[in-house]
Amino acid sequence: MKSLIIQFMKGQKYGELEAAKCFAGLLRIEQYGLDTFIHISGPGAEDVARAKQGLQRAREAMNKQEADILVLDEINVAIYFRLVTIKEVLELMEMKPEGMELVLTGRYAPPEIINRADLVTRMECIKHYYYAGIQAREGIER
Repeated sequence: MKSLIIQFMKGQKYGELEAAKCFAGLLRIEQYGLDTFIHISGPGAEDVARAKQGLQRAREAMNKQEADILVLDEINVAIYFRLVTIKEVLELMEMKPEGMELVLTGRYAPPEIINRADLVTRMECIKHYYYAGIQAREGIER
């Protein structure tokens, strides 16, 4: 079983990329985000262009059936920050081939996406070491 993760909000080096190397040939991560944070007032033109490239790559992976599991990492956050539209993501969901699992992640999932999805899970942080002053750790978050 092959998996492809398309990341919409991450462009920097972090722990997941290192872990994925252990699954070479079975898991591939492609990053379309920049290595900077997007300001809530609005994304830059390059942020939007990179997210559109990520969507195009997801379409291509679906058309070629390159993966059994396709993860659009932080796509709901990309919608929230106006990098991609709800309509574009719904259209992508509709073109999913039979037998492929499509996973959309991230906070702020709009009702339209929730209504169309087969499974919706909400994770809630109860306690996090970051709030105790512990920064990103080598090999885990970076």
